[in-house]
Amino acid sequence: MTTTLHGPIHVREVALFERPVTLRLPFRFGAATVTRCPQAFVRVGLEVGGRRFEGASAELMVPKWFDKSPELTHEQNFEQLREALRGAREAYAAAGAAASPWQLSQAAGDAAIDTLVARGLPRLAAQFGPALLDKAVADAVLRATGQGWCEGLRAGVLGDPWSATLPIAQPRQVTLRHTVGLADRLTPADEGADPQDGLPTTLQDAIGHYGLHHFKLKLSGQPEADVDRLSRIAAVLQAHAKDWRVTLDGNETFSDAQALGDFWRALAAAPAAQALLQRTLLLEQPIARKVALAQPIDTLGIAVPVILDESDDHADVLERGLALGYRGISSKACKGIYRSLHSAARIAREPQRLLLSGEDLTCQAGLAVQQDTVLAASLGVTHIERNGHHYVDGFGVAPEAEALAFADAHAGFYSITQGRPRLAVRGGQLDLSSLHGPGFASAATPHWDSLQPIR
Repeated sequence: MTTTLHGPIHVREVALFERPVTLRLPFRFGAATVTRCPQAFVRVGLEVGGRRFEGASAELMVPKWFDKSPELTHEQNFEQLREALRGAREAYAAAGAAASPWQLSQAAGDAAIDTLVARGLPRLAAQFGPALLDKAVADAVLRATGQGWCEGLRAGVLGDPWSATLPIAQPRQVTLRHTVGLADRLTPADEGADPQDGLPTTLQDAIGHYGLHHFKLKLSGQPEADVDRLSRIAAVLQAHAKDWRVTLDGNETFSDAQALGDFWRALAAAPAAQALLQRTLLLEQPIARKVALAQPIDTLGIAVPVILDESDDHADVLERGLALGYRGISSKACKGIYRSLHSAARIAREPQRLLLSGEDLTCQAGLAVQQDTVLAASLGVTHIERNGHHYVDGFGVAPEAEALAFADAHAGFYSITQGRPRLAVRGGQLDLSSLHGPGFASAATPHWDSLQPIR
């Protein structure tokens, strides 16, 4: 088996596709409620040492996260991300030979981001295109060397400067952290959506169905409403979950540090929230990105680590955040695999004080959830937010043959329930054993002819 690259790599083809995704339950985070959006797919033809290999990636095009400008419609947000993909395709297709995937990303990826930002895209949205291209290129190179993601990182196949400094794990399982959106019903007595499809529709039902014990709770930025909802969630968890833990996600809903401090004091003073506070692991990106890195938070008295997420649009963001009192950052494949590696290397220098979290952007069954999960788990993340399986039924509208091919190739990661392949969550855990074969976390591919090309 080949373990190193023999010769340069050269992008020969980049094909962009999308597929519609309809959510079975509305997903509300911050000021946005999502009921449908497209999933993007990338296929790269890569020449490696004179031979051709294909790599693939996928990511949901979620509105009101990459750019939360209220004047933009969801469709305009989707088009921003399509433009990011088109810009990345132009840059990577025009790039010459590169010595490694990392070198290619540094040249073509950075050029694409600069061009897209100059065209008016926010940097976080501009990163989306290169992030997907980098995943697909890594997939192709790993297939060329016959290695899986973890094995390839240890061997230095990507050519990045951080893998050699990291204790790359190859975990067999990871804990699933269940998202509780702002529109989610907590108990069967609550009013709200119920598609009656046999899957859990409430927090209480999901705990029983999946054996959940880790949870991610969305905040609205309205202290009174948030304290009330968190207190009600705590009551459900106390009654139905065992040895539970939570993380809180502000999704930029607090206008500034003072508003965040006011909320935390109100939460700390609420008797019904004390059990929840004692089991809270972190608070994610509470302050709007436009001011998050301009105001210190280390004097607010927040008793849990506060980490960055949406602010992560440049390589120096983590260091700037640490100087203000933040204590970590999220890993998300939609922000780039090299951003995750860079963050993990910095956090590994102070593992007792800093943390890398694994967060979701409604990663869908197939390439997206598999690659994002393995990326985070390989960097030492032990519990990771996964929510695609809760808001979308299995593989959605993907052809049955495609869904079954993924389920067959990754039998521990998926199971067939009610005749449909779905993510297999057992005792709150995901089985990663099947994701460590050659390539980037997948032994199956989408049915390309079933997808709509992105023109």
